[in-house]
Amino acid sequence: MIDFYFHATPNSMKVAVLLEELQLPFTVRAVDIFKGEQHLPAFKAINPNAKVPAIVDEGTAIFDSHAILLYLAQKHGAFVPENRSEHGVMLSWLQLVATGLSPFSGQAIHFKHYAPEAIPYAVNRYTREVARHYEVLEARLGTARYLAGDQYTIADMALWGWAASAGYVFGEGALSPYPNVERFMQEMAARPAVQRALAMKAAHVFKAELDAETRKAMFPQNEPA
Repeated sequence: MIDFYFHATPNSMKVAVLLEELQLPFTVRAVDIFKGEQHLPAFKAINPNAKVPAIVDEGTAIFDSHAILLYLAQKHGAFVPENRSEHGVMLSWLQLVATGLSPFSGQAIHFKHYAPEAIPYAVNRYTREVARHYEVLEARLGTARYLAGDQYTIADMALWGWAASAGYVFGEGALSPYPNVERFMQEMAARPAVQRALAMKAAHVFKAELDAETRKAMFPQNEPA
């Protein structure tokens, strides 16, 4: 049985989809990051970086969403191409999400929704960089059904996690300028594993208020020493 340390974040949802696709038994261990539960010693013993998601599988702790995706997919021999060339293509797109779409989306959301004061340069910088990444993804999905080609892989689960939150970056009609990405997201929405992951998310209620406690929990580095 896998222990899945979860909050309703894009990175956690990537892992939720893979767990559901693999149909692995797992127990959800909710971590309310708005309450600061990620900083508790028991959780930091699993992830010293104090972030979700994390899993404990047969006594082994694995943290960082893409590490978990690779670990589980490779362990169970699914959702990663066997062909070395195709595997390399999959890794490239997986890492584009990890090092590009994910952090720039996170920063755009931060400066649009969490920053205590408006900083137009930051909002413009990060929003435009997110848009640039979607242009790259749009072009790729215009020539291939999935990011790695014809095979559905963990790279697609990684993209879905963040593309599902595009509205927090762009607002209403977030993906309408990217019809190929929209087609991909519609296809993902029809997958039973995605539907089960969303149902699991809906079954867990977390704190929602962005108050002083939440700011301190989410951004402790901004607090005076």
